[in-house]
Amino acid sequence: MSYVAGLLSSGERVMHREKQHWFVFVWGARYTILAVIVAVVLLILKTNLSQPWQDYLNYAALALFVGGVALLVWVVLRYLNQEYILTNRRVIEVEGVLNKKVTDSSLEKINDAILTQSIFGRIFGFGDLEVLTASEAGISLFRMLINPMGFKRAMMDAKHEYERDLAGPGFAGSPPLRAESPLATSAGVVQAPLTDDTVSAALPPSPPQGEPLTRDEVTRTLSSLADLRDRGAISDDEFERKKADLLSRL
Repeated sequence: MSYVAGLLSSGERVMHREKQHWFVFVWGARYTILAVIVAVVLLILKTNLSQPWQDYLNYAALALFVGGVALLVWVVLRYLNQEYILTNRRVIEVEGVLNKKVTDSSLEKINDAILTQSIFGRIFGFGDLEVLTASEAGISLFRMLINPMGFKRAMMDAKHEYERDLAGPGFAGSPPLRAESPLATSAGVVQAPLTDDTVSAALPPSPPQGEPLTRDEVTRTLSSLADLRDRGAISDDEFERKKADLLSRL
């Protein structure tokens, strides 16, 4: 199981994922290029010096070259281990080579996103995406993100879908639930199994088959359906089938 897969909660699924653009190597390699240039200059200067000083400059040039290459390798490893993930519930930033750091923001707390692209970013397909949230802590800036416009669009679509699913109570005409399936709360406390009577009481009255639904009815029933799916009462396939049927009756 990958590191990202271990971060996902029950019912959470990845909808979009991106990495930084390879241009990050150009910026990250600036110190490596500088170290190599200085090493070459030292090797040129040593020809006019006496033997002891030539040895010193050889060691200095070797140290600069090895240090520059090691720094470039570290930049590559950081690039390979940094990723931006969008799920149906939150946005996640994963970084770190040896020590991992995971920062996330819930979709419901995202207020807006600011996209900044330079002329080179527009040409080569990268940009900075700043995520504005309602909380003090959380994701703030995705630097040199590949396809930032696509990521922003996917994030706003996921936020809209998430808010629509949470807009109200449940879906009329949902299939019978498995009464033997225990449901766990967010705190990890196991609740009593659902029965047909408790499920029927939780769902709104079912309109006649084929009768159009209002937008408010759609949002209420979708929210309840999503809640039942997240609690394990219905499968993802059942959720998608009922969702498609519900939207077709708008």
